[in-house]
Amino acid sequence: MTLPPHKKSLTKDPFMGILMLDTTFPRIIGDIGNPQTFDFPVRYRTVKGATPERIVVQGDKAMIQPFVSAGRDLIREGAIALGTSCGFLALFHKALVAALPVPVFSSSLLQVHLAQTLLKDGQKVGVLTARKSCLNHEHLSAIGIADIPMAIQGMENFPEFTRVFIGGQPTLDVDLCRREMVSAAMHLIKEHPAVGPIVLECTNMPPFADAVRRVTKRPVFDITTLLNSAWAGCRW
Repeated sequence: MTLPPHKKSLTKDPFMGILMLDTTFPRIIGDIGNPQTFDFPVRYRTVKGATPERIVVQGDKAMIQPFVSAGRDLIREGAIALGTSCGFLALFHKALVAALPVPVFSSSLLQVHLAQTLLKDGQKVGVLTARKSCLNHEHLSAIGIADIPMAIQGMENFPEFTRVFIGGQPTLDVDLCRREMVSAAMHLIKEHPAVGPIVLECTNMPPFADAVRRVTKRPVFDITTLLNSAWAGCRW
């Protein structure tokens, strides 16, 4: 199955602003970049030059100011809160929060704090990430989760996910990607049986979250659970 790239959707109502990486891959329902994912108004702003290579692989802090500028644009248009389309932007969290006057929900990984409160003795928070090799102590420290017990599984060895969401290819085999996500989740559980709740770092993973919940029988949090909660808490 192949799907077209997402199209922007604008609204005149109060809205959640979403700062997007500069990508060309498809945005299916459930993905942060598809406005049909949400039950509330969203508006997108692409940050030019913010490619997965620069954000995920390089962690290029020269991109902080372009994100701040894009956030200010959305706030001027009426955004009451901001999210982002990449969990690796946890690295920029403090800078974005300091520079922008509305609440900023930079990364799905903010929910690791919540997941920790659900752990039983001896358990760990599970994390599924686009690139385990790139998710380092600096990212975790930036949002205060470095000392939380975690088991992290990356998608580097899953070719369809990597081809599209890291390689930027314009077509997606949805069924194959779902199977890869399930395989990654089951590998995480097999290698780390003490994993409790699971957090999906990557904002392209939520279309497959229900499948992960079914096979792991564990709570699964992703960017949509974060932004749904954020909207409920921030709207007035």
